[in-house]
Amino acid sequence: MTGAAGRHIAVGLGLAEFPFATMGGFWRWVDFCEQGGVDSLWQTDRLVSREPILEAMAAMAAIAGRTRRVKFGMNVVSLAMRDPVVLAKQCATIDALSEGRLLPGFGIGSPLAPEWQAMGLEPKERGRRTDEALEVLRLLFTGEKVDFAGRHYTLRGASISPKPMQAELPMWIGGGSEAAVKRTAKLGTGWQGGPETPAEAGAVIAGIRAALTETGRTIEEDHYGAAFAYRFGTADDPAVSRAMESYRKRTGRDPSERFVVGGAEQVLARLAEYVDAGVSKFILRPAATGDEDMLAQTRMLIEQVLPAVAARWPRPRKQAA
Repeated sequence: MTGAAGRHIAVGLGLAEFPFATMGGFWRWVDFCEQGGVDSLWQTDRLVSREPILEAMAAMAAIAGRTRRVKFGMNVVSLAMRDPVVLAKQCATIDALSEGRLLPGFGIGSPLAPEWQAMGLEPKERGRRTDEALEVLRLLFTGEKVDFAGRHYTLRGASISPKPMQAELPMWIGGGSEAAVKRTAKLGTGWQGGPETPAEAGAVIAGIRAALTETGRTIEEDHYGAAFAYRFGTADDPAVSRAMESYRKRTGRDPSERFVVGGAEQVLARLAEYVDAGVSKFILRPAATGDEDMLAQTRMLIEQVLPAVAARWPRPRKQAA
């Protein structure tokens, strides 16, 4: 357990599947989040699906052009499914065009993801591919001429321009395995949880901090994140059962401990559990379907939860300045 003193507690909103009935509804939601003080917007990465899901990098670029304040990121992009040079170019371009608002998150991808079979990829190699791709990204973000010889990727004199607007583009790492812990301690500037409960997230954070003593690196205290779905309502709401079943099919996990259903008090209580475990950044996913339902769930979060978060965990002065 750790106190929240000196940490900036921030709440963002995320999408997995596309819950809107219209594209206009999506843009109304983005505008509402921008105007309502939501810290950041996040898109789950999925390339192959029968359900409508936005492609993460294209969504980031579109949101960059639509907004002026809100930050945005991928939660998290599956590196083993993408070319790291193309991805580095995309990240740098989006960060430059948005004047430094991109929060990229990277991971290895779920072994249950349909992409492995559909795209002829080997899931057993995803960890090694991810480690190499992270190194390629880091070198391209900062280097003028990159040579790299790995098992999966080879570069000779590669470079990208423009560079990211942020001098050190964040590299948030996802995953709760021992390998993900080591990966974060070696290359990450933050850790973004996904399915972890508060207790599980706390264990991962403790593992990363221990591993950092071995790598000799540091990660800022408020660069640890968590994500969960929420619903203002009751467990009997059809939107809840649909969201839980979708989560169960997508992840193979029991959603009962990973969804918060009720009101602002329940959402704040879960946030507090994570904060006590060392988490500072949050991605909350509305369990909602349709344009009006998404806006209603988002409005209640903005009006009832965000002010309470600001009052309970005031922003540190050094951040506010």
